[in-house]
Amino acid sequence: MVSGPGFRVCYICGREFGSQSIAIHEPQCLEKWRTENSKLPKHLRRPEPSKPQPLGGSGSYNLQAVNEAAFQSSQAQLLPCESCGRTFLPDRLPVHQRSCKPKAQLSGPKMQNLTLGSKGGLKQSTNSKQQSNMAAPTMTDKVIHAK
Repeated sequence: MVSGPGFRVCYICGREFGSQSIAIHEPQCLEKWRTENSKLPKHLRRPEPSKPQPLGGSGSYNLQAVNEAAFQSSQAQLLPCESCGRTFLPDRLPVHQRSCKPKAQLSGPKMQNLTLGSKGGLKQSTNSKQQSNMAAPTMTDKVIHAK
């Protein structure tokens, strides 16, 4: 995560804000998060995110470390799709799932092994040893000369 100079990352949504704007944004973002989380089915509801504390006991403030911790916190809010494994915000997951197709099963129909025949047509190959040593068939381009 690369952020501009002086920008802070919101620990809830992962977006960047100026040092003054983040103080206004975070309470509003948390309220929006609570509203959206309460609308989700019970099995998709998540615990409320907590603001990461600056690392280092000496009181030093490392903006890059704080931004990285905030970004990781925002990424933890994402939920994986059961079909493809991609992660989404909880309110966007149902939208994705409507169009997500499950990955193809390995026990599905097998593709036939085809080779290029002597007359240029495709034919089913019968020699398995020949198939493993053979490169994929290529098409030759016909050159047409214009007069």
